Amino acid sequence: MYLVFLTALGVGGATVIGAVIGFLFKKISHKFSDIVLSFAAGIMLAAAVLGLILPSVEEGGKYGIAVTVIGIFVGAFCLNLIDKVVPHLHKMIGSDIEEHGSTSLDKVLLFVTAIAIHNLPEGIAAGVGFGSGNTADAFIIAGGIALQNIPEGMVIIAPMLAAGIKPKKTLFLAMLTGVVEVIGTFIGYFAISVSSSILPFALAFAGGTMLYVISDEMIPETHSHGSERGATYSLLAGFCLMLITDVLLG
Repeated sequence: MYLVFLTALGVGGATVIGAVIGFLFKKISHKFSDIVLSFAAGIMLAAAVLGLILPSVEEGGKYGIAVTVIGIFVGAFCLNLIDKVVPHLHKMIGSDIEEHGSTSLDKVLLFVTAIAIHNLPEGIAAGVGFGSGNTADAFIIAGGIALQNIPEGMVIIAPMLAAGIKPKKTLFLAMLTGVVEVIGTFIGYFAISVSSSILPFALAFAGGTMLYVISDEMIPETHSHGSERGATYSLLAGFCLMLITDVLLG
């Protein structure tokens, strides 16, 4: 439980770290953020497959593969549904700032709310990772999510400041998006603790949400600013790092 608590703080705290970086370096290049985000995507991709999806098949017994496939699609569908209700607005907000130098407060708050809602399933994935009993994989899954949260924390600062929100309130709102992830981590962990029978489905569900985030958000974002080649190799580096770590700790 102590390790889960530290993991929850680390995953949520990564958003705050990103927000602080956003304050210190208000003009972070797209290339730099794309490289970091792609590296995190590579770690998350390997973590989803090695730490969540494959253990789901192993834990599922006779019908493991069926449960896993269903869980992956249910996880992806749930995030797809969230996207339809509260879509990510990274590009819309970014274009407003570049073209007009500012953006509406309502749109910024919707943007922050969208990030907070999307952080919930990511936190659940971090918590569910501990259900497999492999602490090393759980930490790596959480590490990949935390890495992804750093550039996400960085990008939410500029829109809020441009909308006229005071710096202290901006940091507070950024922290709230991290708190949502902390809550999600505990939800995932306690769901597995209450009933181990749902573990195969929960692992696959978490893996599906991570695959959806990688494919629908992270890769398109890192390939939209002219840094596609660097982003691709950065993703491969993150994937291989996770693969090597899994072998060494396995």
